[in-house]
Formats: sequence, C-alpha cells, structure tokens
Amino acid sequence: MLKSLQAIEAYREGRLQPSAGPAWLHIIVSAEMPIVNLERVESLQELDQRNPVLDYVERSLRLLDSLQLSYWIRELAEETLVWSETAKGGTPHQRRRWQEEGINCFAHNIGSAQLYWQHTAGETFEIAGRPQVSALRAAGVPDAETLVIVHRLIETHGLLGQQIRGEVPPEVNRPLAVIMEEGLLTADELERLLFALNHCIIGAVSPVLWQDVRSGIMELIAAVTSGEPAEPLPMKERLRRMRSGPILRGEDFAAEWSRLEQEGLPAEMLEELQPATFWYAESALQTFSLEQFLKVLALAARSSGGNSGNGNGNGIGHLSFEAVMNSIYYDYKGTKKINVYKKRIIEKYLSGLSWRDIAGGAITPGNPHLIHRLRRQGHLPDTVFFDFEFSPAAEKLIEFCMEAEKSVLYERAVLMLFDLFELRRDAFDRFHNEDSYLSQMNDTADYKSVILDYISGTTVLDIGPGGGVLLDLIEERMPGVTPVGIDISSNVIEALQQRKAREGRRWEVQQGDALNLKEYVDAGRVDTVIFSSILHELYSYVPMDGRKFNHRTVAAALVSAFEVLAEGGVIIIRDGIMTEPETQQRRIRFLEENGLEWLKRYAEDFAGREIQYRVLSEQEVQMPVNDAMEFLYTYTWGAEAYVHEVQEQFGYFTPSQYEAFIREHLGQRAQLEVFRHYLQEGYTEALRGRISLMDEDGIEVLLPDSTCFIVIRKVAAAD
Repeated sequence: MLKSLQAIEAYREGRLQPSAGPAWLHIIVSAEMPIVNLERVESLQELDQRNPVLDYVERSLRLLDSLQLSYWIRELAEETLVWSETAKGGTPHQRRRWQEEGINCFAHNIGSAQLYWQHTAGETFEIAGRPQVSALRAAGVPDAETLVIVHRLIETHGLLGQQIRGEVPPEVNRPLAVIMEEGLLTADELERLLFALNHCIIGAVSPVLWQDVRSGIMELIAAVTSGEPAEPLPMKERLRRMRSGPILRGEDFAAEWSRLEQEGLPAEMLEELQPATFWYAESALQTFSLEQFLKVLALAARSSGGNSGNGNGNGIGHLSFEAVMNSIYYDYKGTKKINVYKKRIIEKYLSGLSWRDIAGGAITPGNPHLIHRLRRQGHLPDTVFFDFEFSPAAEKLIEFCMEAEKSVLYERAVLMLFDLFELRRDAFDRFHNEDSYLSQMNDTADYKSVILDYISGTTVLDIGPGGGVLLDLIEERMPGVTPVGIDISSNVIEALQQRKAREGRRWEVQQGDALNLKEYVDAGRVDTVIFSSILHELYSYVPMDGRKFNHRTVAAALVSAFEVLAEGGVIIIRDGIMTEPETQQRRIRFLEENGLEWLKRYAEDFAGREIQYRVLSEQEVQMPVNDAMEFLYTYTWGAEAYVHEVQEQFGYFTPSQYEAFIREHLGQRAQLEVFRHYLQEGYTEALRGRISLMDEDGIEVLLPDSTCFIVIRKVAAAD
C-alpha cells in the first residue's frame, strides 16, 4: 500500500494526529470550509459532515495503488497527487497568511504548486517563480530533478481534463512539454506518467467520466509529448465544449449560436476571453440558456478593457464563477437543488440586457434588487470574480421562501417574491417543485390518450404542451401526424426543444400566443387544435380588457383556433366544468386538523370570485357546490402546489353555459360533435381520508363531474 494511503488510514482511525503526519495531510485536514466544485455533489449537507478534499485525494491514491507502474513513475504520481489539492486546505488564518506570502489560494493548481515548493525548497527560492534544475543544483538542493518535475505536474494538475471541457486554452499545459525539453523525462516516460495521473485525477471524480474522456486525454498527451506547439482553439469551440451538459440535454448549440449572431451577439468581444482559464463555469451556469450564458461572458469580457493575458491586471487570466456556483445551489429535503428563485430572477435580469447595451457598456439595472459584479483582488491582478449581487431585502426574502417551503407560509412568501421582481404569477414559474410538476403532468398520459381518437388530419396544434406528454402520444400512435406544440413560456419551449433533441423526437414546438394563432400558422391550414387543460389557465392568467378571470379570454382563444382551422377540422377541449344547477349546496367535513384553516386561507387568496361558506362546526362547512369543488381542486394538490393552484379557476362554465358560449362565439359553422362531462379519475381517491362530502341533509354523496370533453368541427359554410 502507498505510504500516503497508510497515513490517511491512520488519521481516519485516530492513530495519527495531523500535526504528527506529513505536511500535505496536515494542510488538507485542517480545512474548516470545504472548497469544492459542486457539480457532482448530491447533497450540500454532506459537506458539513466530511472533508470532500481528503475524500477525493484518497480516491485518487487508491486508483494509483491499483495501477501497474514502475516504482519511479508511481513515486512521482503519488507525490503529485498528495500535494495537488493542498491549496484547498488550511484554516482561515493559514489561508490569509498564505495570501500575504503570495500563494494563490484561488487557482488551486498554482497555489498547491507554490505550497509544495515552499515546503520542499524552504526559503531558498521565491515561491512565485518557476523552479529551474540548474539553480537548485547550484544551491545544493537534493533531488532537484524530482522537485522540478513534481512542481510542474502539480502546476498543471487537472488541466488536460479542463482543456477537453474548454475551460483552459491549450498553452496552459506548456510546462508539461518543458519537462521533456529540459531532459528531465523522456517522451515515453512523460506519456506513461501523464496517463496514470489523469486516470487517477479524473477517475477519482467519476469512473464513468474517465471512460468518456480517456481517448481525448490520450490525444492531448500525444500532442504534449510530440514537441509540437499547441494550437489555440477557436473561442466558439471552447464555449461549445463548456456547454457539453446542456448539449447532452438537447441544446442545439450551432443553431442557437447562429440565431444569437443574427440578433447582435458580439462574437468578437468574446475573443477577449481567449487567454482566460474559466473556473466553475459549468457548475454555475449549466442550467442557464446559451443566450444567458453568453451574456454573462460578454459582461465579463466588457470589463477586461482589452485582454492582454499577461497578468498585469489589464486583461483576464482567470475568470471565476465560484460565487455564482455557491449561491445557485441549496438543499431541498436533503438533495442539492438549483436555487430556482435566484435563477428566475437572474434570467429576467439578463433578458433585460441587449447585446448592444452590453457591448457599449450602457447597462442600466432593471431592478434595484439585483446587479452583476466583477471584482479583482490586489494579490490576484489577472483574476476576475463574477457574481450576481442581490440586495439585502431580496436575499432575506429568498431565504424566507426557501425556509417557507416547509410550511403553509410558502405561497405568501413566493407571491412577495413575484411582486419584488415583477415576475409572472403563473403556472410556468413553479419554482422548487417545477420538475415534479412537469413529471405529474406527464403522468396524465392515460387521461389524455382519449384525445387521439378525435384528431383529424395531419396538421395538429397542441396549445400549452407542458411536459410534452400529448406530443409524445400523437407521435408514437399516429405516425402520419406531426404535432406542433405552441406555448407562451420560453422556459417550457426551451425544455421541450432540449428533450426533442435528446430523445430524437419529430414533433415541433414554437413559442406563440394562443390568442393570435394566425400569426404563427396560415389561416385555414390546420386540421386539429387541442386545448388540453389549458383554457382554464388562459381564463385565470391572461387579462382581457385589463381583467383576469374573463370569459372574453376564452372566447379569443376559441376564435383564434377556429380561424386557423381548415374546413372539416376540429377543436378538441378537455378542461374543467362546473355543476348545475348552481344552487346546489354541499357540506364538507374535514378529516384533517387544518382543513378549515386551508379553506379560510383559500377564500382570502382566491381572486376568481367570492368563495362563500358557512361554518357549521369546528370541522364542517356548507358551501355552494361549485365553490366547494373549486376549493377541493386546489386542496387535492397539496401545500407545495397551493401558490399556483390558488391562482387558477378550474371550472368556469356549467355544461349548458359552455354550449351556449360556443354557439355564440363560433357561429353556425361550429358543429358540436362530442359534449360530455365526467368525474376525473383520481379525485375521489386523493380526497379519501381527508374530507367527507355530503348534501344539505348530511348524507354522503359522490363528487360531481369535474371535467368536460368537447369536440367542435368546422363545417362548410352554408350556400
């Protein structure tokens, strides 16, 4: 077993005090605040219970211990691995002292090389310099060749992997070639050493990752040992590599880049960042769109003032997004999650910045509670630290929202956040549970499959496609049909476009307004328009004549769809329905302690209409049937969805009202082929054990119909 592994095991078992062990171990275990890339961390809570740097070093050493290597190669690799993470260690007091001494605590490969040099060469040489064998020999330093090799290996630790990811320019690996040029190692020795080191460095992050990049690492090692100078990568290619995660999830980098260039993307400005090393860019920015990612980089490039890359403070040698990374994640129920509160606010901030404004430096913050910052530190003149700075009030409110996720206060907290940043109060911003919501929407495939029996023709529009479940069903079961999803939300469209690319789907999606479909498709050319659980959202969220919860919005959507329909085409509606006669009364007996409090809060928050109820006892109320059902629809979804569901009115017509409404607004050419209503499966089971529903006499009754299914055909005009 490696001596370093023996030392780690002795420390973990309590047989070795850090101060009595090797210097590198003492430095690493003294870290009080973990400095770690959060990209592959599953839970932030784990960081409070372990030392991720020591864990990583141990994994890399165990990989080394398993490899068949010569004694000398193994010794060089071991010394490199144990020292390469030391700049992430140390107490806060130590790190302040290191910075005063000129040690780079930010770029850990550089800082770790400096710490190694400090502990092996003592005060004989400046730690900022690059050691030379001749100078060491002249000073009588033993093992001069080994010290220089290890120093340069630490200095370039992980950079071949970062080069594959586009985070560093190829020239940063120049010190590796110098090892060979100075005769310290042969090309064959250097190749074997670099392969073993990178196997340990990358494999300790993830064995799967190592298998994915192994061939690329071998190519880069061959380039280093060939003696040929490295060719710089075009900046566009580096940025493409930095988007590997989003591209795997379906981002069409080439098409998006072309679109952004047409909209004014100053690609030449991004070239200012060519000499820079990017730190934590993938972790911090991978969930943002390509446009938002490039706007962040353009803001950084604009601050460089002409990048010389010479470390004199005028250019950018290192660009760090560590602060963004650390603030964009948080723990939700023990799992690391993107802080969607901050993400949505940052997205809105960036959307308000035009390319022209960024290039010209004429940036006016659209909201006083958020601004971007670029900082430099005196001891790191070539390093720029990028961050988004929220006002103290915004930070406190975001913290409140995160804490309120665990309580009934959540919906009130998020509504305040909406107001502060002028975000849309709609179902497209479901924040922390957005993924689970879209998953639930996709679970409704069985309910939506009945729609397929009534689709006419080959040109089909799915209005408000959500997670894309209906698009999938049409594609899979109707091979002659190419459905198009139309949604007003850019977030929904982006997610669907990425899934389409990732899964190789043939359906299409397009951002558009359901109230004006003829702007996106030719009138009279569409065979089917589908409104599946979307008309009640338009009714609830989209104002008409300055008022939401407006039947005129529903009329505008139906007329818009009817205008683009071909003769013989159909509109299919699946949505909420009210009960008639509307005068019916129902009693609700709550079987949960806080049920009545839910109703009181709902009646206060719901803006669709006045919710009437009469309290009969501590756990029982009497209500008009449609008020009762409207409340129960929201009550069914639970606390996390409340903030969104309370803004929606699911039932907005009784059956007779709906039929009369269609005839009034679509006229004689609208033929009602199907009009039925039913209780959606699942509501009864979801409310079982939570409430009892009774008539006015206290006799238990079934839930009334919740959902309607309507098919309207556009017939030929009368002669």
